[in-house]
Amino acid sequence: MKGLDNKRYMRRKFVNGLTLSLSVATVIFALTFLVWILWTLFSQGLSHLTLDVFTKMTPPPGSSGGLLNAIVGSLYMVFFATVIGTPVGILAGTYLSEYGKSGWLAPTTRFINDILLSAPSIVIGLFVYEVAVHSVNHFSGWAGSFALSLLVIPVVVRTTENMMSLVPSTLREAAAALGAPYWKVIVNVVYKSARTGILTGLLLAVARISGETAPLLFTALNNQFWSTDMNQPISSLAVVIFQFAMSPYEDWQHLAWAGALLITLFVLGLNILARTVFRQNQSHS
Repeated sequence: MKGLDNKRYMRRKFVNGLTLSLSVATVIFALTFLVWILWTLFSQGLSHLTLDVFTKMTPPPGSSGGLLNAIVGSLYMVFFATVIGTPVGILAGTYLSEYGKSGWLAPTTRFINDILLSAPSIVIGLFVYEVAVHSVNHFSGWAGSFALSLLVIPVVVRTTENMMSLVPSTLREAAAALGAPYWKVIVNVVYKSARTGILTGLLLAVARISGETAPLLFTALNNQFWSTDMNQPISSLAVVIFQFAMSPYEDWQHLAWAGALLITLFVLGLNILARTVFRQNQSHS
């Protein structure tokens, strides 16, 4: 009996060691490529990240220039996409958390939201192209913002529902016992308790859409010149990177590396901010 227990112990120890070794190996494998990508990006892009990148327009081949119009165009579209998508996502998440306890609508909404979360962004771009570009026969910044907002909504919906579901029911019951209507309970109690988590989800959604290229190719297209008119084609950093990186011109390729580094630093900063905010909320709770 003792020998059988010893054999089982050795087998479990072997399986545990094998699993741990495979896990460590996969982590090292993933980190190796991540470090390789970041090293290549910083080594290629940092030397070309000059003041001209932030002060000059995208140039024709063979001329000096920068990415000012692309940076501003990206900020415009990301801002309006966030403004459009955030209220829709928060309200939908509120319904799923607070009102969708029974019936068919809430499970159907969750299912559709899961599909949107995993849907390729190019599919979203094609849909918006058919709805908002083909129907009016021209590209526009508004179409680009609309496409990006469809990527914001499912992230905000999922985060809002999860964060509001974590709020203890005793807080709702205490507010209701004081005679507050349920909408006031949600606004003054649930939202305040879950606001940090909702903000974290919003920051992650913004980080996701900041580097999207495919939806903008079908909606906002591009604009080599300075333009903040959202009714017309507008430049974006991701599309400029795609076009310049694929070009045979060395000066355009240098700007593409600088733009790629800019987007990476922006997304990295948003992710660090989101994690910091969420960690502070956990420590306070």
